[in-house]
Amino acid sequence: MPDVTTRDAKLIQYLNEAHVKERQLEQALEAHIAMTENAPYRKRLKQHLTETKRHARDVERRIKQLGGEAEGISGVVQGAAGRVQEVAARGAALAQGQVHMLRGTGTQEKMLKNAKTEFQSEAEEIGTYSAIQAMAKIVGDRETEQLAKAILREEKRMAGFLEKLIPRLTAAVAKAEIPAAERNGGPRRTSRRRTTSRRTTSRRSTSGTGARSKGGRTSARGSTSRSGTARRTTARTGTSRRTSARSGSTARSGGSRRTNARRTASSGARSK
Repeated sequence: MPDVTTRDAKLIQYLNEAHVKERQLEQALEAHIAMTENAPYRKRLKQHLTETKRHARDVERRIKQLGGEAEGISGVVQGAAGRVQEVAARGAALAQGQVHMLRGTGTQEKMLKNAKTEFQSEAEEIGTYSAIQAMAKIVGDRETEQLAKAILREEKRMAGFLEKLIPRLTAAVAKAEIPAAERNGGPRRTSRRRTTSRRTTSRRSTSGTGARSKGGRTSARGSTSRSGTARRTTARTGTSRRTSARSGSTARSGGSRRTNARRTASSGARSK
């Protein structure tokens, strides 16, 4: 890299790291698309493969504008020896794709493992382009900064798609490979819990009804007792009144008899 400033050399270094990753991701995406049966997922992978190829071209162009040489998938500058390593690296990437086709216990799990690998790759690219954008801003390279910003936006969008997809793929794996009786805690265990809950509620209800019934009987007894007391009090009052009336009548009768005796005695005295 003749006549390249220290600033541009550092940007070229970072851009080449991004370029190598984009080329590697191309190979992985092509293999993953071939084994993906989920239609929306497959469509999104194809879209991102197109984006990835464009990213690689744009980054390579910017490297050359800064006076550098783009590195291939092997991570070395293209040349006689570089081309040999490039072919070997492409072969290794294709072999890795074949290995991805064999991993997992079923189709759903293969897609899940691929999505996790892609999410990891997106995270690495987000870190790489964030560093390029920040470095370009610091050294005043606006064109590189804008390029990194645009690519970063698409990488984050793909990462967001994968983040939402992974739980759905995981659910598909569970449904395909785990019996229904062993999912969601198992129906038998849930049934027992509900039965126990119902029994507890029934006992509480019976206990509350019994307490209210006892309280009602106690209240009734208290009311009857008070009523009896009132009746006995009334009876005593009536007896007292009758006794008083009899005493008064007897007293009046005695007085009348004494008065009559006196009158008889007085009348006898006069006759004499």
